[in-house]
Amino acid sequence: EDENPVAVKVLNLQQQGASKSFIVECNALRNIRHRNLVKILTCCSSMDYNNNDFKALVFEYMFNGSLEKWLHPMTVGNENQSILSLTLGQRLNIATDVASAIRYLHDHCDQSIIHCDLKPSNVLLDKEMIAHVGDFGLARLIANTDCFSESHTRTAGIRGTIGYAPPGKHTTFFFDFYNNCWPCSYVIWR
Repeated sequence: EDENPVAVKVLNLQQQGASKSFIVECNALRNIRHRNLVKILTCCSSMDYNNNDFKALVFEYMFNGSLEKWLHPMTVGNENQSILSLTLGQRLNIATDVASAIRYLHDHCDQSIIHCDLKPSNVLLDKEMIAHVGDFGLARLIANTDCFSESHTRTAGIRGTIGYAPPGKHTTFFFDFYNNCWPCSYVIWR
């Protein structure tokens, strides 16, 4: 029998915003299908053995881990581990994969999806080194209307990882093509 390993993301519900993050991620992932997005297999919202809320997401397992691991390899202990490195061709393919995923989210979903936390640790690599964008816990779903293309959706505060936010966007954040593509270009540059 062919067994496919899975990755299980169990949310720490003691962390502020974890329940909201679970709902946002489920809403973002429930109707999207693209070869460069993580594939959610199922989700679980239940009670654990102590009668506490329990929430988990089950994803297709990505054998080569995150892009972060490949860009900044770490050795553990004194073990002789092979240093991870990416060829120029692999880097270009990963950049193309990420750009393709972002374009799909912006232009080809029923509701446009702004990822809001695109960074190397949220780009996962499968067996064939194909990139898959993941972690939609901070994503914003925006109704596709004619006014969306001409204006911006606005929110106060910072979303995502500070080092990957567009410069000068730290008080009022406008969700538009620039703000979701800045982290993409930053990931490509790294």
